[in-house]
Amino acid sequence: MLTVNETIKDLYGGRVRVRVCGICIVHDRILLVNHSLYGKETAFWVPPGGGIQFGESAEWALKREFIEETGLDIEPGALLFINEHIQPPLHAVEMFFQINAVNGIPVKGTDPELDVEKQIIADVRFLTFQEIRALPETSVHSLFSRIDALEDIFTLGNYLPGTESRL
Repeated sequence: MLTVNETIKDLYGGRVRVRVCGICIVHDRILLVNHSLYGKETAFWVPPGGGIQFGESAEWALKREFIEETGLDIEPGALLFINEHIQPPLHAVEMFFQINAVNGIPVKGTDPELDVEKQIIADVRFLTFQEIRALPETSVHSLFSRIDALEDIFTLGNYLPGTESRL
């Protein structure tokens, strides 16, 4: 089992976090961010996104997170599904939105909540479904284990339950 790095555990562990994530597909490739949540040597590829701040709408949070993580200006679209991620010490309720428009060129961004020497964004890029499937299952968001093609993301349903943890 992978262990979350101490910085992430201290910031987000032991509480429920509400997150927004964007499904941005261009030319049969999905935009993903490689976070080193489990250490610098361990990749974890996820759609761009992050926590909603107090007083911030989900749409505004998604726009902010895309700029911070990828440098891209986006237009959020429809809510596709809600995913519940439960992997102690982390517990997140994630709202996944379709991205309707993208402006700019993706670049590796930063997480303003982390010091420069503790940044966890290792890479940002568009990947094909075949490239995602070639990665270890523990290296990609769990949504990819529920689909057989990128188009399937748009038919996942309303709610993807997490594995319940009995603490």
